Amino acid sequence: MNPFWSNIFRGSSDQDSLAYFLGTVAIFSKLKRRELNFLENIVHVRNYKADEIVFEEGDIGSGMYAIRSGQVKIYTRDENGNEIEEAMLEAGDFFGEAALTASRPRIASARTTESCVLVGLFRSDLLDTVKKYPAISSRILLGLARVISDRLHQNTLMLNDLKRQVDRS
Repeated sequence: MNPFWSNIFRGSSDQDSLAYFLGTVAIFSKLKRRELNFLENIVHVRNYKADEIVFEEGDIGSGMYAIRSGQVKIYTRDENGNEIEEAMLEAGDFFGEAALTASRPRIASARTTESCVLVGLFRSDLLDTVKKYPAISSRILLGLARVISDRLHQNTLMLNDLKRQVDRS
């Protein structure tokens, strides 16, 4: 069938939906379909151009971002102001999730390296959800706790490995 006609007679694929995308993000991967549909209504989809700052190191964190498309560079600066790349994130990755739990300064900066679509979940929206929909918010918070726990575990393993290397030197 001609692709033009295919688009008219077939709806968009479920895999193109925002709810489907959110279900691929580790924090939200255990949510049920109706919970993902709810989440779809409280997140904020934002389009960024290449080389646009998402947030800067030292900014007070207000939420997290998941990359729907594009690439984001996470970096810090050394004492001379030179950028030190910490990570290059791509579609499906997420960052800034610790800001959902506390209002603290960011420990790194985030900048797009190409046009991006980012999906943001902000602490204020999550806190509002906690009050109005405790069951859904508890499942989101459990996902957040699981991810933060996994990252803490990995960092501890890396620190222990570095400590053993230093002790051997």
